[in-house]
Amino acid sequence: MNSPITSTLSPEKQKVAGESLQGALVDLIDLSLIGKQAHWNVVGPQFRNLHLDLDELVTVARDFSDEAAERLTAIGVSPDGRAATVSRDAGTKGFGGGWTKGAEVVASITGNLTTVIGRMRERIELTGDADPVTQDLLIGQTARLEQLHWMWQAQLA
Repeated sequence: MNSPITSTLSPEKQKVAGESLQGALVDLIDLSLIGKQAHWNVVGPQFRNLHLDLDELVTVARDFSDEAAERLTAIGVSPDGRAATVSRDAGTKGFGGGWTKGAEVVASITGNLTTVIGRMRERIELTGDADPVTQDLLIGQTARLEQLHWMWQAQLA
C-alpha cells in the first residue's frame, strides 16, 4: 500500500529521521519491557522503592515510545513495534529471568539506560541536519533518560 501519509521532508531526510526514530522506538519498547520484567521479579529489602522506581521508568519509556511512533507517522514512516522487530533490533542489554535481588536490578537497569542513552545520542547527531524537529524530540527524551540514569546510578553508590 502506498503511504497515506506524506512527508514534508525530502526522501533522504525522511530516511535518516525515520531510521533514527525507528531505532529509538524499539529501544524504548524494550526498555519498558525490561522495566516490567524487573518490576515483577525484584525482591529484597529495597523491594518497595525499586518497585515504584520501575513503575516510573516503564511509564517514561512507554510515553517516549509513543512519541517516537507518532513522530514516525507524522513524517510518513510506518512505525514497527512488533515483538519480532523489537527482539531483532533493540540494542538493550536485556534482563534475566527469575527473582532478582535489588542490587542486581539496579545494576541491570543502569546498564540498560547507559546503552539506550548512548544510542539516543548517536541518533541526535544523525538527525541534526536531516530533521531538527526529530532531533529536538530525541534531545528531550535523552535528557529525561539521563536524569533517570543518574537516579538509578546513585543507588549503586
